[in-house]
Amino acid sequence: MRSSRIAAIVTLFAGLAGAPAQAAGLADRINAESERLFPALVQARRWFHQRPELSNREVETAKEIARRLSAMGYQVQTGIARTGVVAVLHGGLPGPVVAWRTDMDALPIEEQVAVPFRSQNPGVMHACGHDVHMTVALGIAEVLMTLRPEVHGTVKFIFQPAEEGPPAGEKGGASLMVEEGVLLNPAPAAIFGMHVMPTLPVGQVSVRAGGMLAASDEFTIKVHGLKSHGSAPYLGVDAVYVAAQLVVGLQEVVSRETDARRPLVMSVGSLHSGNRFNIIADEATLEGTVRTLDEATHSSVRPAMQRVMDGICQAYRARCELVYERSNPVTSNDPELAVFAAATLRAGLGADRVVEAEPIMAAEDFAHYLEKVPGVFLFLGVRDPRKATASYLHTPTFEPDESAILTGVRAGATLLTAYTARQQPASTR
Repeated sequence: MRSSRIAAIVTLFAGLAGAPAQAAGLADRINAESERLFPALVQARRWFHQRPELSNREVETAKEIARRLSAMGYQVQTGIARTGVVAVLHGGLPGPVVAWRTDMDALPIEEQVAVPFRSQNPGVMHACGHDVHMTVALGIAEVLMTLRPEVHGTVKFIFQPAEEGPPAGEKGGASLMVEEGVLLNPAPAAIFGMHVMPTLPVGQVSVRAGGMLAASDEFTIKVHGLKSHGSAPYLGVDAVYVAAQLVVGLQEVVSRETDARRPLVMSVGSLHSGNRFNIIADEATLEGTVRTLDEATHSSVRPAMQRVMDGICQAYRARCELVYERSNPVTSNDPELAVFAAATLRAGLGADRVVEAEPIMAAEDFAHYLEKVPGVFLFLGVRDPRKATASYLHTPTFEPDESAILTGVRAGATLLTAYTARQQPASTR
């Protein structure tokens, strides 16, 4: 984007601290309402944490979300993309439509955190913080409902199942939500979302323009060789040996064909082959993932992999098949909205509480919304500042600091109300 355009946006939004008294008063009320709700929100988070449900199976989770939203006064729509929930707030003042998305599903992990509210579902845990995400979204929804006469525009709350990926053979997640019309009636002009980040101290949020999280692709390579006795490999085609050459050879795409300034990760996560110690294997299967942060690199990977695979397999007399599936695109924040979000949050939370995010190679299906609507994805710090490190996401010892809920609610409510107030039609200003 042109630097002059960014400068204009910064000038427009960076002065929120000097906004009219009405906006300043709303910010104070957002903070007060968030603090008032905080004890109840902690209990809500613990309810969700004790009852984690896997992707496309969030039945009780969805019922509880719908119950809580209905009690706030929302008209609730359920059953979107299986268990998704949507609620819409119509503010008391004119303005555009904006959406806030949160995820609901848990992971197949046995919890190892010794807390009284640990998971009651064996082998299932909210190890990615979606219990915090749901709680923050419910807190934002309640704050804005309380302040509805002073809120501009319309806010659409989207509670999405299966962010971690639907079970094999099923559709789900953000792509199915979009397919079933979640971005219509009303259609948001922008969408925002948030994810906990254990590397970031509690009380902070982070954002960046452009690539925030990576595109994630999955690949499977099947190697077809020829069986032989282990004592006579020359009479066969060794699928294990060919698979080993593929594991090494594919890294050439990363180290020698990709601009080092453009991140690319290619990992083989599983390799299965053979059935006995003294038999040359005739089959091998490799499964892995590819992660990229820009579309040019993303588009270049598959043809490069195909060429390397074909060359290796031809050299060693094997036949190979590549199955390559795109899963999530790059989570790329809209540059203008990212500038707006950073300026708004610095004014609302304090300049020291908003930092520029480092991109990570994990993926987020929030990216599917960003293909349709401009938006911004944020990181919410959940690390206890008294601890130098914290267990990462997707681990059995992941334990977010619950005080982050208050920061998340304040940040989300501030961001949504600032967006709808600043973007209202010119005739109503």
